[in-house]
Amino acid sequence: MALNEAYADRTLSAYHTDTTTQIGLAPQFGDLRLDHATRRFLLLVAGAFALLRLWAIWAIPFTDTTEARYAEIARKMVETGNWLTPQFDYGVPFWGKPPLHTWLAAGGMQVFGINEAAARLPILMTALAVLWLVFIWVRHLVGVNTALVATVVLGTMAMFFGAGAFVMTDMPMVLGTTLVMVGFWQATTGAEGGRGWGYAVFAGLAIGMLAKGPVAVVLSMIPLVMWLALTRNWQVLGRLPWARGMGLLMVLVVPWYVAAEIATPGFLRYFLIGEHIERFLTPGWQGDLYGSGHQEAKGMIWVFWLAAALPWAIAPLLLLARPVRTLGAFRHDRSGWLLYLLLWAISPLVLFTPASNILAAYVLPGLPAAAVLLVVMCAHVFGSAPRRPAKAGFATAAILMFVVFGGLAAGAVFAPQTLRLKTDKALVATARSARPDAPLYTIGARSYSAEFYSNGKARALPASDLARQVQATAPAAYSVPPDMVAQAEGAGLENLGAYGRHVLFVSPETAEVE
Repeated sequence: MALNEAYADRTLSAYHTDTTTQIGLAPQFGDLRLDHATRRFLLLVAGAFALLRLWAIWAIPFTDTTEARYAEIARKMVETGNWLTPQFDYGVPFWGKPPLHTWLAAGGMQVFGINEAAARLPILMTALAVLWLVFIWVRHLVGVNTALVATVVLGTMAMFFGAGAFVMTDMPMVLGTTLVMVGFWQATTGAEGGRGWGYAVFAGLAIGMLAKGPVAVVLSMIPLVMWLALTRNWQVLGRLPWARGMGLLMVLVVPWYVAAEIATPGFLRYFLIGEHIERFLTPGWQGDLYGSGHQEAKGMIWVFWLAAALPWAIAPLLLLARPVRTLGAFRHDRSGWLLYLLLWAISPLVLFTPASNILAAYVLPGLPAAAVLLVVMCAHVFGSAPRRPAKAGFATAAILMFVVFGGLAAGAVFAPQTLRLKTDKALVATARSARPDAPLYTIGARSYSAEFYSNGKARALPASDLARQVQATAPAAYSVPPDMVAQAEGAGLENLGAYGRHVLFVSPETAEVE
């Protein structure tokens, strides 16, 4: 607390003692008072969840559709050596997202081989970077105990833990938006190293633009503009290194966007208009080149947040049960930090409330702020020295979450058939063993997991072409949906059993090419 108190003493003297927001004041919230046993338990929780996540990235197979698709795009990048344009299929560009997450996953596989852990490890590193940013920021502003609790809360939130090593775009983008928000506060409030944090703002925007595109900028600008407007402190924008910062942003971002448009004309129109406007505002959007829109009722993003924040989603309800102290904390916070956190936390909800095509993962950018805000507010409202019921409730929630995640992970590894896990890893392995040199056809639709585990050799075959392919007499393996089992058996194929959602058939061993 010495650093925080010194910072507060230095800045308090420069401002009048009224209740308006005064930029430069340190947040006046005392650190949590935790005994040794509580700190040890928190470290134990963090370690247990970390070990579970490390085991899961190695043991759980890629599942369709999202993670297997992005993993296969990254595998194709390694195979083809084309690091400029992610490929949805061989020779087919993937315009849906920028390449940062693909570069990360492909880089991991380039170094450690083609496997799940290699693709997931770089994504996990981005999640750890987010946790580190949150920890050092809260430790500086409030104290080490509060920082520890906030980091554990964030790391054990359902969506953050699940997405923390999931091969997709969202966690790299969260690193970008978190760097923007932490950097902006530090750069504009007179904190030590403010100039460096100013450059971090633009570096964070660049990460977001390369991870998911302009939506990352919007998710950062919503809370920043609202906070500046509500606190009437627009003058702090002058503390950012605009010229050099924008230069850094342009150097990091523009070359890839220009090169991508040159390599595959039409990319910018589809990505900027289709993916960022039409996808969210057009119900049942049919322009998706790589799947279909995820149509939900407008406002569903708030329900997604409640699920994503489990087991800590109950904390806002506990705070609302004490409205006087809760609202009083915001009124008397002359630094504006609580408002800053609140606006950051709800920015994805504000943006996606009117959207029709959304996913639960869209709440992720606000979770770091939500974790910090909930911990700081609970300490303020219920006391900085947690009592036994609070400790018991926290421990129960953390342990239950660990049991749930551990059970799901164990089921995915040891009983994928029972869970009907959407993966073709075991099917591909059996097909290779039964017919080592035969092609594998997935009947009816693409299976990205089959493509990944077959090193791109699995090919989709329309259901109407099954009979024709079998009659070609070339030995082959077939991944068949359950409703086509009778047709496959009638064609004389040998049934090797069900593997999750598909049934594996192979041509009789006597089938040979003349």
